Amino acid sequence: MTDTLFLTSDEVSGLATPAEYVEAVREGYRQRGEGAPAEPRTKLFNREPPGMLTTYSSVLPETGAMGGYMYSAGFGAEDAWFMTPLFDAESGEPLALLDGASMNPFKTGAAGGVAVDALAREDASTVALIGSGAQARGQLRAIAAVRDLETVWVYSPTKESREQFAGEMDRVLDASVAAVASSAAAVEGADIVVTATTASDPVFDGDLLEPGTHVTAMGQYHPDKRELDATTIERATYVPDLRERATMDAGSFLAAMDAGVVDEDHIHAELGEVVAGVASGREDDEEITVFDSGGTGIETVASAYMLYEKAREEGLGTTIDFAPASEALTGE
Repeated sequence: MTDTLFLTSDEVSGLATPAEYVEAVREGYRQRGEGAPAEPRTKLFNREPPGMLTTYSSVLPETGAMGGYMYSAGFGAEDAWFMTPLFDAESGEPLALLDGASMNPFKTGAAGGVAVDALAREDASTVALIGSGAQARGQLRAIAAVRDLETVWVYSPTKESREQFAGEMDRVLDASVAAVASSAAAVEGADIVVTATTASDPVFDGDLLEPGTHVTAMGQYHPDKRELDATTIERATYVPDLRERATMDAGSFLAAMDAGVVDEDHIHAELGEVVAGVASGREDDEEITVFDSGGTGIETVASAYMLYEKAREEGLGTTIDFAPASEALTGE
């Protein structure tokens, strides 16, 4: 038997700061840039009751961990359930099983924070945030960990939601956070633009982007849905989390290819390649950059292992037993 740590969402909630998530995820992407394995998400759909089962995974050899996410959404419960198995990358033994829900906005936000640090201008201080849910919150807190923010403009379709979000984040961050009445009002003049929505169609006009803007799109990973228009993709140095995903479920990039304004050669590099120094990042202050974030096992494993180590230090979690195949796989 092997002792494996089970950690609830409550136990890992608040266990790490946004800056600690960013550091862990940056290290994960560096390893990916130097060849660590990772695969795009796979999705299985059920017709009745309607639902989706999603998985993705990665191996981070220098971290010493591997694993990923497996989660369901919809079905009879009409909710989502996140499970994060974590294994030792040397022995293969299971280290932990995390209820991954509470860490989700922070680990996803951290990927955006790593991208901002790698691709946005050093003096970037204004953010346009389109979306006002949990993922928008995670993105903004991670960005604030890598840039000194002065002003944040928030837009989402529901006035009450964006104003409530702005009020909350204005109290949390040193920056001034205010709600605005349109995405155009948020985007115009912003140094960093983040889309964290469930929209099926572009949420702003790419012609509004000023030279030197960085864009992080993280809300859509479906071939027929997109947050960014073809103009944005065409104007930008395009960096996905995984190159393979760009032509699989990155709807914004696929739509731009369908429109004939880019081809696969427009993919500049994976984020990990930029972080590892294998590929260039921003080359001048006029360049527009895009990070297309669909979610990978890289940020999941990096964050889960960081939380696992912190939980062990603080004596958190419940030990569960796993039997190795040499003992249990008997056929008896």
